[in-house]
Amino acid sequence: MIIEPANKLQHINEYYFSAKLKEIAKLKAAGKPIINLGIGNPDQAPSAQTIDALKQSANQPQNHGYQSYIGIPALRQAMSNWYINTYDVELNPETEILPLLGSKEGISFISNAFLNPGDKVLVPNPGYPTYTSATYLAGATPIYYDLDEQENWIPDLSSIDEKTLEEVKLMWVNYPNMPTGASGNNEVFKTLIEIAHTFKILIVNDNPYSLVLNEDKPVSILQTEGAKAVCLELNSLSKSHNLAGARIGLIAGAQEYIQTILKVKSNVDSGMYLPVQAAAIAALSNDDTWHQNRNLEYKKRRTFAYQIMDALECQYTTKQIGMFLWAKIPDKYKHVEELTEKILHEADVFITPGFIFGSNGERYIRISLCSPENDLKEALERIKKIQA
Repeated sequence: MIIEPANKLQHINEYYFSAKLKEIAKLKAAGKPIINLGIGNPDQAPSAQTIDALKQSANQPQNHGYQSYIGIPALRQAMSNWYINTYDVELNPETEILPLLGSKEGISFISNAFLNPGDKVLVPNPGYPTYTSATYLAGATPIYYDLDEQENWIPDLSSIDEKTLEEVKLMWVNYPNMPTGASGNNEVFKTLIEIAHTFKILIVNDNPYSLVLNEDKPVSILQTEGAKAVCLELNSLSKSHNLAGARIGLIAGAQEYIQTILKVKSNVDSGMYLPVQAAAIAALSNDDTWHQNRNLEYKKRRTFAYQIMDALECQYTTKQIGMFLWAKIPDKYKHVEELTEKILHEADVFITPGFIFGSNGERYIRISLCSPENDLKEALERIKKIQA
């Protein structure tokens, strides 16, 4: 006898990268020298002070027990200081910051804290697939809004009628944007906040990329007047501080929202490992030189990503933020997987097909910059050979 799964799982499949990595592992086991340019998994080390703080804390016998659901005061203060220094946003460390085991956890917590079955949620297309899956897991319904290259990938709500907007409870926003690399700006945020106030929508900006290959001053939606009444922001140390495996993120926003989310979080996890909190505190004090050196490495790698896209005859803009390069494929391919599967099986190089981010990504591919320069060079040579 097999017990039937929950109905809400009928719209959810195994995460694309989870399934694809198993396929790649089989190819490698069969002797195929696959170069993976698909996942944004930082391969550079955290700062030396971060590693030292982790070690020193882990060496203390008393530091291995359960921790507070809201993080230690020193961590929340470090996060508050970081928001002031990075975004000019003041956050009360006692009431307006909630540390997370990675911001992906926050997407689930926010969805379960605010959504009822039947609620509608605005989700970007293209966008991070977890926004959709978290919506379904909360019993709500995603309503997709378009991001279009011709409009610099800013939200287009023109196709959504007023009646639908009145039924929307939550809206996911992601600037700087993944997968497109588009930057956020205060004008876009201002427009969104006006809509949120008008229709009583909670907007959540997912903001993990603002320090990666960003030539401008990083922005936060919480800088915008009126934001705290209708907005939350997720942030993360995974990409910006090379701490993806440590799972360190945060939610920033008004006290009332934080307390609501804590009702969910405190019933799901049991706090963050204290040595990881110590490491986060140290990482948040990394100086500008450390961040510049990280970006310098990504910048060097991006020159080879440009060359790979050129070899594939793809079109892209060089003004992208984050650790990826997003590009439009040539018209000669009927479907993006026609190109990505060819590259995988003929050149032994995995590149992400854009369809996994939604229908508006079906003519695009994405290269991660989280592979060493030699791997990118080798991938370029392999691709040139099959394109010849």
